[in-house]
Amino acid sequence: MSNETIWLVIGFVGQGLFSARFVVQWLQSERRRRSVIPVAFWYFSMAGGAVLLSYAIYRLDPVFIVGQLAGLFIYARNLHLIGRERREAAESEEAAPPA
Repeated sequence: MSNETIWLVIGFVGQGLFSARFVVQWLQSERRRRSVIPVAFWYFSMAGGAVLLSYAIYRLDPVFIVGQLAGLFIYARNLHLIGRERREAAESEEAAPPA
């Protein structure tokens, strides 16, 4: 398999991961019967974005590189906020007196 073919496969894998986030979001929304963004959406975004960034760097495409870098920052920030919210909720439960 040529180097070019390997990178095409990497690009398609990244795009597949990135697209899977919409399937996850859609299925979760259908299950809850309202629009939601599950945490898995952000993990698929990170994974797909990271793979697509490596592909963009290989292609030396500055537009694609900047777009993926910006996206990765946003996805990481959302995961950080979710993690902080969960930690605070857990601390509140621990601090609450028994009912």
